[in-house]
Amino acid sequence: MPPINETMGQYSELFMLLAAGTYTVAFIAFAWDLAKSSKMLRAVDLKAAGLADAEATRVPVTVGAGATSGAVDRADSDVAGPVGRAERPSSSVSRSAAGTTGIGQTADGAMRYAGERRVPARVAVALTVLGAAIHAAGVITRAIGSGRVPWGNMYEFLTTGAFVAVAVFLLVLIRRDLRFLGTFVIGLAIIMLVAASVAFWTPVGHLVPALQSYWLIIHVSIAVLSSALFTLTFAMSALQLVQSHRQKTIASGGGDKLGFMRLVPSALSLENLSYRINAIAFVGWTFTLMFGAIWAEKAWGRFWGWDTKEVWTFVIWVVYAGYLHARATRGWTGTRAAWLSIVGYLCVVFNFTIVNQFFNGLHSYSGL
Repeated sequence: MPPINETMGQYSELFMLLAAGTYTVAFIAFAWDLAKSSKMLRAVDLKAAGLADAEATRVPVTVGAGATSGAVDRADSDVAGPVGRAERPSSSVSRSAAGTTGIGQTADGAMRYAGERRVPARVAVALTVLGAAIHAAGVITRAIGSGRVPWGNMYEFLTTGAFVAVAVFLLVLIRRDLRFLGTFVIGLAIIMLVAASVAFWTPVGHLVPALQSYWLIIHVSIAVLSSALFTLTFAMSALQLVQSHRQKTIASGGGDKLGFMRLVPSALSLENLSYRINAIAFVGWTFTLMFGAIWAEKAWGRFWGWDTKEVWTFVIWVVYAGYLHARATRGWTGTRAAWLSIVGYLCVVFNFTIVNQFFNGLHSYSGL
């Protein structure tokens, strides 16, 4: 009979596999919601355009031969009225279009929930909740099998980080309608789980002496939570760039080739929310850096040693500090702010993959 730690490790791997499968179905449902809602909105636009054209081309009764000049003037004004309203449809048409084009869209820039029922989105969220519950079981069984917190190597950090990212996404969904982010967040979670299982799999085992400290719980838990928030802002910044390009294309008279982006708030709304979340994550990353220095002093007798991991943790802090400062005081808004946010997240990814795996140092705990 295998020992309990090996059995729990096998259960954990099974739960991770089931969670990845559930997330995959949720990913498909989120993508289906975008595609279906985009098609529906396009049909609504065509219908509203047809109503507007019908209203604009309505011709008044022809004026008789004996009409006075005043009557002719009034007739001319009647003809000019509907034609002039072709660019601005009548109030009835506007109300009709406004009442229908809101279907499937986020309520406003505040990303509040609208009153419509989007079945694919609801199914996708339900599947995400189920996947997160299975994922949590995988993380817990891994912790029971190892007899410690499950983030002592790259495999455990990726699996736990993916769970925290999904959990944060679900928590934010309670207050904000961020279902448009589902495809991107769940897609990243699937990539993290696949990478953990294929490239970074590590059997259940004990920690190296330097990690056997309560500072592991404090330092790494804050780092995982901050990274999860950075994951959300990365997805928002990427969508902001796409939405900004789409808005400029439409404003210049080009066609709307990205209809699904109508479900996404404006680029400005995405930027504002991303900035707020990045500010919270930056505070968490500051504590990550501080607590890491305190832990280093207790483990190795110095607060800072220019270890590769320490340097890149500081680089990430500098990039996000520059992002917050540039946007708040230097007016770096729009695409420049989005690119800075994306660069910061790429530094996070580099720090937890390339640095952990290929750079030797005191923080080489990948487990590989």
